[in-house]
Amino acid sequence: MPNNINNNLNNIKKRIEDAAIRAKRDPKKIRLVAASKTVPVDLIREAVAAGHSLFGENYIQEARSKIESIGRNNISWHFIGHLQTNKAKYAVRLFDMIHSVDSLNLARELDKRAKKENKVLPILVQVNIAEEATKYGAGTDEVISLVRKISPLENLSLRGLMTMPPYFNEPEKVRPYFRELKNIQVRIQEEGIPNIRMDELSMGMTGDFETAIEEGATMVRIGTAIFGARNYSFSEKEFS
Repeated sequence: MPNNINNNLNNIKKRIEDAAIRAKRDPKKIRLVAASKTVPVDLIREAVAAGHSLFGENYIQEARSKIESIGRNNISWHFIGHLQTNKAKYAVRLFDMIHSVDSLNLARELDKRAKKENKVLPILVQVNIAEEATKYGAGTDEVISLVRKISPLENLSLRGLMTMPPYFNEPEKVRPYFRELKNIQVRIQEEGIPNIRMDELSMGMTGDFETAIEEGATMVRIGTAIFGARNYSFSEKEFS
């Protein structure tokens, strides 16, 4: 059965609203990032036609092709994958926010490239909350130090944190990781570090986003529940 993108979006938005209400939060303060990695342009266009305007991409080349095709008119593009330092200049030009800043070297390169583009780039620091060797992000004991070092960079606007916790079939098992990211956010706020904001927590995907909202997520990154199972034959290599 083909995907009905409009119905899928409406269903997800209703679940976001319900989760926010359970947590006594304002649903309007939670944004849905439609994770469109490997999703063909025609399906993204369907989501745009259904009124959605915020998309998250993982690969520079793939995203560049899509953005050139779909455009930027009333659409916001976020980078949510691992970003190599040598692709920072492209990311600065293409994206409205980078969720995955995981090192000072990357932050400095983004700052340098943003200065050349005469823009201030919103970013999030990625935290490897479970210290998994297979995932990127600053360690939990490194985050505050990294935030301090990023704060003087004039062409970056640090807005918050992002994480990808371990995968579990049961969302309740993920809850402690989301809660820990919220705790780190609070600790950073208490530090009073200048020139940063800690407004955003990007956490939660198709299988666990309601739990993430209950623990403080302000952005949830959802792909499969909107676009269906991924087709990995549509990948970065097609755009290289």
